Amino acid sequence: MVFAKAPMPGRVKSRLIPALGERAAAELHRQLVERTLCTALAAGLGPVELWCAPGTDDAFFAACARQYGVSLRAQGVGDLGMRMARALEQALSGGSPGLLVGSDCPVLTAEYLGEAAVGLAGGNDAVFGPAEDGGYVLIGLARKPSAQLFEGIAWGTATVMQETRARLARLNWRWRELATLWDVDRPEDLLRLRQLRGECIRAGLNNGADK
Repeated sequence: MVFAKAPMPGRVKSRLIPALGERAAAELHRQLVERTLCTALAAGLGPVELWCAPGTDDAFFAACARQYGVSLRAQGVGDLGMRMARALEQALSGGSPGLLVGSDCPVLTAEYLGEAAVGLAGGNDAVFGPAEDGGYVLIGLARKPSAQLFEGIAWGTATVMQETRARLARLNWRWRELATLWDVDRPEDLLRLRQLRGECIRAGLNNGADK
């Protein structure tokens, strides 16, 4: 499951608007969503769903469904915790573990998603991909979501993963944490993104030279 907002100028990547402007920030968001979908499909772990906010009727989401063959789901009402819990519960109702990612992490890879799936198959109740800013970029569950993991969390703050760990311990759940990744939320993240893109371009040129 990939969580994403419609790329409407002025309504996404608000903290990047001073540096990029509304339209460029929305375009960056669109690119990150598409990259995340490609990564999820490349992992080959099962059906990929795009969970849309505020709903599924944006033209961008329809284009993603056509181009990538993903199904669309509406995130629905509530804060981020309520929406994630709802999505994971629906995934688990089919009898299989559920993996949920955001769409802001440019260093997410198919191999990383594969590690998460292995973690769930290995007997863990949950798996997380911590983020450098204190949140997490991935959550996977092998059992029914507990409200304790999603209610009363100060989403978007530096204490999300710390608080989640404390609640996992109280639930006596077994969980695994993957390598810590970074996402694109703040102006200072843009430099890292440009460097990452430059590395990818250089790698492509080098590979081409070797053929």
